[in-house]
Amino acid sequence: MYILPAIDIKEGQAVRLFKGDFKQKTVVNPDVLGQARIFADAGMSFIHVVDLDGALAGQATNRDLIAALKAATSLGVEVGGGIRTLQQIKDYLNVGIDRVIIGSMAVKNPEFVKTALDKFGADKIVVGIDAKQGLVATEGWLKTSTVDYLSLAKEMEKVGVRLFVYTDVERDGTLAGPNFDHYRSLISELSKAQVIASGGIAGLDDLIQLQEIGAAGAIVGKAYYSGNISLEELKRFGG
Repeated sequence: MYILPAIDIKEGQAVRLFKGDFKQKTVVNPDVLGQARIFADAGMSFIHVVDLDGALAGQATNRDLIAALKAATSLGVEVGGGIRTLQQIKDYLNVGIDRVIIGSMAVKNPEFVKTALDKFGADKIVVGIDAKQGLVATEGWLKTSTVDYLSLAKEMEKVGVRLFVYTDVERDGTLAGPNFDHYRSLISELSKAQVIASGGIAGLDDLIQLQEIGAAGAIVGKAYYSGNISLEELKRFGG
């Protein structure tokens, strides 16, 4: 299992949210590029970047900043937030982004995911599933669908998705621990796709348990920014 430190971008700054609530925002570093360099200098290999403004607006609002982040470091970068068109995906890949995460569109237009997979390849396309009480949340977590997380994952696997990022929104930013039951269900029900865990991770014990469950990776945000876990510990774990 590998570790992906998280940078969530809002209004040009690195922030953390509490349970996906945009009103409960904490700036963890006003310098996004500086934060990326901290991760790179620590020897991390891959980071998870979310364009929160883009998720709300339905467009790649912080595209230029994210492109600059990629250019300024040797980090592998996966990006989500506001991905609604094939052109956005192409543009991100053209500036060197390694993987693009499709979220809301997986629920609203599954055919879009299939087209993206056909055009760009399964190694470049990730489906992000964010859920509240098991139901998939969309539009920057402001809306909740009637689709349950497991049904969506199995449907997406059938069209060729091979990597998911799963977040229990109610755990995100809480340090309350991941929803291990959901990860067990996903990993046991999926036959080919892998799962990256996100949301609620509080420390090394959670990471060890996720590894034992079979998660391919884990995204660490608040646990790092709050000091619960150091970059040195993450690197030793498998960053």
